Amino acid sequence: MTESQPADSAVTVGVRKAAEVERAFAELEAGAGAPNHQTQWSRGALAGYLWALGRGDGAPVTGVRTEGLPGNDVLTAEVDAANVALENQVERTVPRDYSQGVHDALAWVCGHTDSRP
Repeated sequence: MTESQPADSAVTVGVRKAAEVERAFAELEAGAGAPNHQTQWSRGALAGYLWALGRGDGAPVTGVRTEGLPGNDVLTAEVDAANVALENQVERTVPRDYSQGVHDALAWVCGHTDSRP
């Protein structure tokens, strides 16, 4: 897989085609590209997409490392971890909006919602 286009258009990320996730990432990145347009939510969503595409150093909430594309079980576990982070008012270690962005992006990738961030 190259930086901008997956090698095989049949490759899936969660329940989405990798090319569809690449497009979602590119569109969000273009909209949030300038520093004054970046928000914690967009940073979280971008980090979620990158990790789902196998390009992040570690999962955006848990830090879990995978080789290549994370499987559906790992993606779903990261959505769950984002939910826990969102619900935890006391021991929050990352901004709530960042966790919400991660959740929204990965929930879409996993097919939990049809609303693409």
